[in-house]
Amino acid sequence: MSGDTLKKDLKKILEEASKLIIEIKQHSEIEKARVHFLGKKSQLNLLMKSLSELSGEEKAIVGKNLNNAKQKISDLLIEKKESLGKISNTIQDNFDLSMPGKASSIGSLHPITKTMNYAIQIFESLNFECVEGPEIEDDFHNFTALNIPDSHPARAMHDTFYLENKLLLRTHTSSVQVRAMSEKKPPIRIIAPGKVYRKDSDVTHTPMFHQIEGLYIDKEVSFSNLKSITNIFLKTYFEEDDLKIRFRPSYFPFTEPSAEVDIEYIDNKGNKNWLEIIGCGMVHPNVLDMANIDSSIYSGYAFGLGVERLAMLKLGITDLRSFYENDLRFLRQFQRI
Repeated sequence: MSGDTLKKDLKKILEEASKLIIEIKQHSEIEKARVHFLGKKSQLNLLMKSLSELSGEEKAIVGKNLNNAKQKISDLLIEKKESLGKISNTIQDNFDLSMPGKASSIGSLHPITKTMNYAIQIFESLNFECVEGPEIEDDFHNFTALNIPDSHPARAMHDTFYLENKLLLRTHTSSVQVRAMSEKKPPIRIIAPGKVYRKDSDVTHTPMFHQIEGLYIDKEVSFSNLKSITNIFLKTYFEEDDLKIRFRPSYFPFTEPSAEVDIEYIDNKGNKNWLEIIGCGMVHPNVLDMANIDSSIYSGYAFGLGVERLAMLKLGITDLRSFYENDLRFLRQFQRI
């Protein structure tokens, strides 16, 4: 399916949604309309799955249009619900307009949850399977199988939350990748979102935070494939086709070669700076061999990104801890994102 065809289908869906929502007369019809246009089996979700058939540039443009369409339909449903409420109130008998009103608020998903869901949605549109694993891990899956030696600082007590019986709270969702490699046969194309734990707390770190790690293993997977997928994800997430991205050489025990991905941003003083957003690289042959995958035949890439950092950049938040202080005045700012 071409980008032009997707755009035409999208325009048709928007026109149909606008017409149907305007004609809604009862509250019960609002939920039916939401499921029809925004549910899992809706045409919009089917179009989202078709993005994988497009080129990189078309994918970013059409993906942005799809997300804008979802937001537009959601806003129309909210407006219709509010207008029906006003009509209902005006026809109530024996309603004393002099009585003070009761303030009510509509709940919404946490901004971190919304960020996580949106990122997962982008990767699933790129044919990545979403998998999960345990938050309480053993040393092998969290460290040894990832080529992390016994002397590595990440194993230290001051970095890791150790439990009894040689168990620990996972420090990254790479442990889920290890389990996937032992359970699946190549080609493997997964993302592993979830909570992780490290002994760290300041304006950009908390003891518990969220990661999304990705893994792709197949024959002839190259670093160029890795660069392409990270470029597509970042430009789609930040909705900037001209987003400046750079790769810097780095070191991780489980990838070789390794890199850190930076994006350019404007700070509060108007200066251009670079911020590291993703750690990535080609899966180390030792990691493949420990998972019983023949490294002479298969290769792969892996990447990891922090969900809180994505949210901070998108929403302009300077202190990560604000997300977890449960201040409703702060959280209500992001109900409509």
